[in-house]
Amino acid sequence: MCNQMRRGLIVAVISAVLAWAAPAFALDGDKPITIVVPYAGGGANDSLARLMAEGMSKELARPVIVENKGGANGIIGTSYVARARADGNTLLFGGTGPVSLNIMLRPKLPYGFDSFDSVAMLFDGPLTITVPTSLGVDSMDELVAYAKKSDRPLLYGTMGPGSVTDLFGWMLTKTLNAPTTAVSYKNNTASLIDLMAGRGDLSFATPISLVQHQQAGDLKILALTTDKRDPSFPDIPTVTELGYPQLKSSYWTALHAPKGTPRKIINEISAAAVKTVQSDAFRKLLRDNGQTEKAGARRAGCAPAG
Repeated sequence: MCNQMRRGLIVAVISAVLAWAAPAFALDGDKPITIVVPYAGGGANDSLARLMAEGMSKELARPVIVENKGGANGIIGTSYVARARADGNTLLFGGTGPVSLNIMLRPKLPYGFDSFDSVAMLFDGPLTITVPTSLGVDSMDELVAYAKKSDRPLLYGTMGPGSVTDLFGWMLTKTLNAPTTAVSYKNNTASLIDLMAGRGDLSFATPISLVQHQQAGDLKILALTTDKRDPSFPDIPTVTELGYPQLKSSYWTALHAPKGTPRKIINEISAAAVKTVQSDAFRKLLRDNGQTEKAGARRAGCAPAG
């Protein structure tokens, strides 16, 4: 009888412990999921992240919010997620720069490829080669000629050393065989302000962030970094058709969770993210941005295409 009582007591204690521990490994409907964007607000990815949060909130029937943690080419926000509790309540909205290039180019980062579990691949998209109209350049050939005769390096905006825009600037420098200087910004908006004010010469921002400025006559998009023209921007030529196929490049964006997040939680969040990306509203925003849906696949840190 005593043995039975002891066994019963042990079972009761174990059950109580498991019941107490379970919420740490399950989505807590009362606590919001935070999607961390590792850049300052105002960019195209920020808009996409907020629409993602809205859609996921409906799918999961719980609050999903966006928090911008910009700085150091995404390292600050990415490090924050890497340190977060692996319970599905903190996610990273990022890809090529924060997760892939940073890790490959910076050996002393506070995180690595093994710091994250992939949740869902979301989309990818092209860069642009853009100049202020005040530069007096209307084509890639004219840009090459201008760069070679200029008595100073061309200034191009980046999201920091090792970012996609920084490496693309290096590729462009090699192609043009002309001196350039990278200038780091917290986001594309700050870069474009300087560009339109004549304090910069080149931008590689996404096309959607530039179209209105081009229509206003402030900027000129010389090319998209793609093989084929984008239906959303049919009048913008591509680097391939202009004779610069070596400049083909793109970036990707995905959702990541801290390493060790239970697979059941990842699957639940992934399903909500994929369904959101495949919604009409999100697909329209992707098309308007010149980006391509890639939802459904999980992807670890990878280098940009091109």
